[in-house]
Amino acid sequence: MQDAVRLLMLIEKAAEPVTADDIGGDGALATAVGVVRSQVRLQKLDFWVRNPDYLANELLNDYVDGDQDPTLLQLAGEILDSEEPELRRYPMLRYLFGAYEDLDDALAVLRQADLVVRRRKGRPGHVVRTDYFLLEAGREMTLRICREFEDLAWYSHRATLVVELAGGQGATQLKDRQYVQEEYLKTPNGARIPSITERARQRLAEIRAGAGGAVA
Repeated sequence: MQDAVRLLMLIEKAAEPVTADDIGGDGALATAVGVVRSQVRLQKLDFWVRNPDYLANELLNDYVDGDQDPTLLQLAGEILDSEEPELRRYPMLRYLFGAYEDLDDALAVLRQADLVVRRRKGRPGHVVRTDYFLLEAGREMTLRICREFEDLAWYSHRATLVVELAGGQGATQLKDRQYVQEEYLKTPNGARIPSITERARQRLAEIRAGAGGAVA
């Protein structure tokens, strides 16, 4: 159930507007309010939700490579100065296309509750893309969860940050961005991607020292 809530929150934040072509004559999509195009993109975004250490490191990358926005350093610090990387980390396996975890059980919960609809493009035996449609009831459920369950609302806040970090990057760009991390790249196929918490914390300390410790 926790996986289902996490994915629902992530789909709600990452969804793009649906078009008439998306819906076509599919009655099950009549109340669709958004769509996440491709399982690969969903998996890559989910990796950052599930691995706060990698997320914080990406925030540091954007800080160093950009205009050194202090907000990015503050957000990375809030993650790495806390126990979040230890308490919230939920490792994923590495396969040919990067971080992966079977989402079928969690998505089945969302489909049975008429919150999300999955549609595959291609032909039997050769699926070229899987899209995830958020229904109106799904959006209403995310709002209810945020109102009534403070602990679960964390997923909504984190999904917002992850989607903002990803910007308009597609699945391939996100995959390539995550492969830059040596630990991720060198993980054997089928093994769990290891933590980079200590490296990220050391990096944060070095950046703060270079900035004169201006950002606590």
